[in-house]
Amino acid sequence: MAEVHLFSNGTLTREDAQVVQEFPLVLRVNDQELVTLIASPHDLRFLVAGFLRVQGFVSSVDDFLMLSVCNDFGIANVRIRGEVSANLKPILTSGCGTGITFSLPGAGTLQKVAHADQITPGAVFGLMEQLARKAEKYKSHGGVHSAAVGDADGDLLLYAEDIGRHNTVDRLAGEALLRGVDLFGKLLVTSGRVSAEMAAKAAALGIVLIASRTSPTDMAIRICQEAGITLIGYLKGARFNVYANPQLLQIESV
Repeated sequence: MAEVHLFSNGTLTREDAQVVQEFPLVLRVNDQELVTLIASPHDLRFLVAGFLRVQGFVSSVDDFLMLSVCNDFGIANVRIRGEVSANLKPILTSGCGTGITFSLPGAGTLQKVAHADQITPGAVFGLMEQLARKAEKYKSHGGVHSAAVGDADGDLLLYAEDIGRHNTVDRLAGEALLRGVDLFGKLLVTSGRVSAEMAAKAAALGIVLIASRTSPTDMAIRICQEAGITLIGYLKGARFNVYANPQLLQIESV
C-alpha cells in the first residue's frame, strides 16, 4: 500500500492505494551472473525456468541440476547441464521495464510451426474472455500485464501476470516446463502489445496463434509470418485484425 492524494473537485484527499511492485532478481547460472530480471515478486521459479528455456539454455526439467530463488536477497541460483558462455551480450528489447534477450531471430532462422487443424474465432474470443476474468490485479490497480495459454477448444491451461509483458510469456514457458504441459500447437492470448521478442519466444515454444487486445510491432508481424503463426491484434468485442497467416482460422462466412 502507498499513501496517495486524490485531487477531485478542487481539493486533495489522502487515501491508501495499492501499487504495482517491481522486484529486481539477479540470475546466476553455473556461478556466473547472467542478468538482472525486473519482474513482479510472485512465482519467480516459473519466471527463471521460462527465461532460461526460451533463451535456449535448457529444454527439459532434466537440464536443471539446481533451481533456487531467494526472495529476501533477490537472487536466483541455478545450475544447469552444459556450459554458459562468458561472452554473452544481452539485447535490450521493447518490453516493459526493458526486456532482455540474448538473441533475436533473423530472416530464414525460424522453423515453421506445423499445425494441421484450423482454429475457430470462438476459441480465441473465449480465451481472451477468460484472460480478462483472471486479470484481477490489473482491475484493482492497473500496471500489470496478463497472458494465458489455451488449446484449440478454447480451454485455458495456464495463466500468468507480471509488470512486463515479456515476463508473462517466460512465466508461462517455465510453468509449462516444470508441470509437464506441452505448449506445441497451443494458443497465446495477451493483454499487451506483441513485440518481436514475444513473437520469437512463442515460435520457440511451438505456439500457433497469438492474440492481443492491442497492436503488434512490424518485427513481430514478420516473425509470425515466417514462423507460420496466426497473429491477431485489437481483439475487442466481436472484432479483431489478423496480421499474419489468416488461413489457419476456420471462418464459416465472410
